[in-house]
Amino acid sequence: MTAVEAYELTTEGGATDFARLIAACEAFGPYCLIGGLAVNCFVEPVYTLDADIVISHTLNATPPVSELRIQFTTDDRYQAFLARSVAAEVLGVRVKIACLEDSTQGKLWAYGDPRRRLSKRKKDELDLIRLAEAYPKLKSLYPVELREQIDRG
Repeated sequence: MTAVEAYELTTEGGATDFARLIAACEAFGPYCLIGGLAVNCFVEPVYTLDADIVISHTLNATPPVSELRIQFTTDDRYQAFLARSVAAEVLGVRVKIACLEDSTQGKLWAYGDPRRRLSKRKKDELDLIRLAEAYPKLKSLYPVELREQIDRG
């Protein structure tokens, strides 16, 4: 079974809905994928139901049946990511994703947000650890406590 088939099965059509989502984003203007699915393009993938996307415009989307959770952001902090986005394949679809440094910065913002649920912040922490293991130069961007945790390994 391929990763796309597994995702399609476990999300009840999420890969199909993801492909539709990306087609809609391509039609409406600049976008780039951020979050866990983008991080998975740089390191060994882990499973996520979330598709987090930066857009410069307002767009609402609701998958008809699948478990895919779509989150759009127009947050000003992320707008520069659009110009630096790179091409990658995600769930069998050619997608614009935030570059490595921007994916890391987005995860750092999420990790440092005390309003996020602890489980979400721990997933962000794991993504940051995975990125630092694959790209040690990124650790210099991390908060001291996270760098020390990684160094203790």
